[in-house]
Amino acid sequence: MVTMTAPTPDADGHTVSPDAGALVVDRRSGKVGVVIGHVGPYVQLRPPRGGQEWDVPPEDVRTPTPTEELSAKVAVANRRWGR
Repeated sequence: MVTMTAPTPDADGHTVSPDAGALVVDRRSGKVGVVIGHVGPYVQLRPPRGGQEWDVPPEDVRTPTPTEELSAKVAVANRRWGR
């Protein structure tokens, strides 16, 4: 299940990365991805339908719009049903 969390500043103003499983958007490319983990200072994302992961600085991820979220969930459902 894909959840919605976004990076938020902590008490010191530092960016806190989203948890694994969160659906986010890479601000640099506009691509939607699911957080699969963290390596060093980066958030690792993977396309919702699967595929090659990529690294993003935590300050470059944002919460998806309702349209982006729906599109990602439809892509996952279509993959499940072989479409």
